[in-house]
Amino acid sequence: MITSLDDYSRFLLYATPVRKETSWTQVLIDCNVKVSYALSPQAKGKVERSYQWLQDRLVRTCVRENVSDIKHAQMVLNQEIKRYNYRQVHSTTQEVPHYRLKKALEEKKSLFREFKIKEPFKSAKDIFCLRLDRVADAYRKISINNLKLKVNKVNPRDKVNLRIYPLKKGLCETRFRVKNQLVDIQKVRSADLKGVHF
Repeated sequence: MITSLDDYSRFLLYATPVRKETSWTQVLIDCNVKVSYALSPQAKGKVERSYQWLQDRLVRTCVRENVSDIKHAQMVLNQEIKRYNYRQVHSTTQEVPHYRLKKALEEKKSLFREFKIKEPFKSAKDIFCLRLDRVADAYRKISINNLKLKVNKVNPRDKVNLRIYPLKKGLCETRFRVKNQLVDIQKVRSADLKGVHF
């Protein structure tokens, strides 16, 4: 029975489901963006409707143009994005998206803001990356599946946060953080990171 504000607070604490923070959610938090979930079917439907329309249009266009390889499909997608952004009048706003955004920026009515890397991060590679947590063993090594990496400036049993940023030519830059401090950077072959998906 809830008889006081404290009882109600405890009820909310235990009744609220715990959400697992996905990589996407962690990126938004690092960018200082509040995450709002669409908790009603109506809100979800509004988002999904436009994606379903776009997917249907792409499939039909690819069939009409006899698309048989991914490069041709990419060209069709790029044309559709350009058409949608610069020519199509949106059914709800009655404006073309590019010109609507441009007008909002000129009138300073946009919710967009300049991207800034907040402390303690030094690079966008610390934000737009895959994240894993590991514990250093007695030899100051951490393991990702069967790959063992020796980490500089880490003590045994330290919790190490890995930020894995894919580079070109099959390499990844792995940034090691302990207690929010960057302690090491290593380049690792993407093929060695078996089971880590980008």
